[in-house]
Amino acid sequence: MKKLALFALVLLTLAPSTALLGVATLGATSVTASVCTPGSLHVGPIPDSLTATTRDGTTITLHRTQLTHAATIITIGGQTAGVGVPGVRIALMAALTESSLRMLANTSAYPESGEYPNDGNGSDHDSLGLFQMRPQSGWGTVAELMDSTYQARAFYGGETGPNYPSPRGLLDIPGWQRLDPGEAAQAVEVSAYPDRYQNYQPVADAILTALTRPAAPGTGGGNELPVVPETTRIVFPLPDGSWVRTSPFGWRSDPFTGERRFHYGSDFAAADGTAIYTVADGVVIRADYTDGGGGVIIIEHTVGGERVASRYVHMWQHGIHVAAGDTVTAGQHIGDVGSSGYSTGPHLHLQIHPGGADADAVDSDAWLTEHGAEGITGAEAAPASCTAVGGGA
Repeated sequence: MKKLALFALVLLTLAPSTALLGVATLGATSVTASVCTPGSLHVGPIPDSLTATTRDGTTITLHRTQLTHAATIITIGGQTAGVGVPGVRIALMAALTESSLRMLANTSAYPESGEYPNDGNGSDHDSLGLFQMRPQSGWGTVAELMDSTYQARAFYGGETGPNYPSPRGLLDIPGWQRLDPGEAAQAVEVSAYPDRYQNYQPVADAILTALTRPAAPGTGGGNELPVVPETTRIVFPLPDGSWVRTSPFGWRSDPFTGERRFHYGSDFAAADGTAIYTVADGVVIRADYTDGGGGVIIIEHTVGGERVASRYVHMWQHGIHVAAGDTVTAGQHIGDVGSSGYSTGPHLHLQIHPGGADADAVDSDAWLTEHGAEGITGAEAAPASCTAVGGGA
């Protein structure tokens, strides 16, 4: 048992709300602005407050001091190899849960902790700081743990972490990228309340959106593209061994008309209902269903500094599990294989568009191979129900 909940400290402002996210930039200044980090983890001007809703529907408001600590977590994550947006998200979830992003002293256990800059006094055994780390567990000295930069480095861990090799930081958890974000946070925190962390994922995503968004270009007419996080992983969009290649990118005989037509996607046959994963971290810009076109999801990504869109087609209406505006993580379950619209059987029609959704498509199968997509091995033969040749928009 590592700690008890600090609910009185965690939830600063509670109020019912029907809005998923509200960002208040009440006179945002540049006191702690603009720290450049690799990829798109660029912290811009920090707003005075941000209001967001947890997974259980509780509305909380974070103020400038808390958001400044969040900016530190984002910055250190961007500077630490192997962390990326997924790791930063997990760290934010952990700090939100443990301290509500407050640097907490603990004068009962360590009277000297109150002499360091702090945002309040905690009382969870001998825990300190943003992540409620314990000196007695080897996380660091009181002076070190009252430093937000040190705590962020310790949480991420790895060979460059100040706590390496023990206690384990995020990078020291084998396969942390494949864990549920809440499970990954718990693997580091080892809390007596392991189910709390996932509740704060929507808030962590709201923080990432608000703090890493640069000033809108142009005149602000509303046509700007969404700001998309730099991805750290590329994932094949179907589970290992569940699919076979059926109709490649390029010219082919249309399965309905027999006419020669260019096929802008790659088709992968799989059983109806097979999980579809997003190929990279990104932002959903379309997720809808029409009787003519079937189910379509389009996600924008940033890969190697380039904007890339992925398009997933033919889900049934009940097989679409994301909505426009959602932030998604590589390998996240976003939909289920179907055979809606212009289709001859259950399969995934995948398109990749370097340059964004309005740019020309490329061979998505080749693109995934070139980018070393995880899980790019298909089945030996198509499942009995997967006879699709597949057509796509």
